[in-house]
Amino acid sequence: MPKMLEGFAEFTYATESDPRINIHGVRGGAGPPLLLLHGFPQTHKIWKRVASQLINDFAIIALDLRGYGGSSKPSGVENYAKSVMARDVARIMSMYGHTSYFVCAHDRGARVAHKLCVNYPDRVRKAIFLDICPTLAMYTKTDFDFAKSYFHWFFLIQPSPLPETLISGNPRKFLEMFTGNRTPQTTFEEDAWEEYVKVLEDPAAVHSMCEDYRASASVDLDEARQDIKAGRKIKCALRVLWGKKGVIEKCFDALAEWSSVCEGEVSGGAVDSGHYIPEERPEVVVQNIKEFFLGQQE
Repeated sequence: MPKMLEGFAEFTYATESDPRINIHGVRGGAGPPLLLLHGFPQTHKIWKRVASQLINDFAIIALDLRGYGGSSKPSGVENYAKSVMARDVARIMSMYGHTSYFVCAHDRGARVAHKLCVNYPDRVRKAIFLDICPTLAMYTKTDFDFAKSYFHWFFLIQPSPLPETLISGNPRKFLEMFTGNRTPQTTFEEDAWEEYVKVLEDPAAVHSMCEDYRASASVDLDEARQDIKAGRKIKCALRVLWGKKGVIEKCFDALAEWSSVCEGEVSGGAVDSGHYIPEERPEVVVQNIKEFFLGQQE
């Protein structure tokens, strides 16, 4: 797999729970540690335009979540509980000597980051979540508009191999249509786009992504309810950004939803963007990272 960009080096982490499960990532830069986590159906390459502007400000680690990109793709819903995926990233950050760090995460990665903040409250200094509300809130407050727009939340959780078979019939076409016919000419870096396609051409990857969503509709909901019952919340300050043209803006009160599960200050707002904020509006992400994490004003 090609390097993410100049100045970054690839690495592989063998998980302690199962040495056969490896997590792929890239690291580079210097400064306070910054963890970047991607969403569906993508890889660490979503951060290319963001990371290139931050390499002189942060020691950056960008991962492929388990089941995605160059990381292992074990079968079994239990392997994709966000508590398990959060444990992966916490151990990787510790491996590189980062006992506390900043986190910026998009989509599925932000769901992992949510659990990371809850389960490892001393590790995350501050966090930025991009274009999500808490999973429990989104499922329990589903209405017609949400179900219509986020149909994949209900499609991907269907029993195997229904969604896997349909996606694998034409992975490139699925990606084109799923992203609203966005293309490298309009939204994505060409090499990133081709990597997303390549990953979707792997049946094991498609199955893993479905397992990720199946976990969110089962074990993750159970864990979220347990956290709420026990009073376990995000402790750090949180910034939430969402696309003005997307579902979060239309269907949810993002700041209220996150304030209900966070003891730290919650700030943020809508961005003139669709769902893929790191690729559509990287300058906004960079500005918020520098301001919120470092106190730098542009």
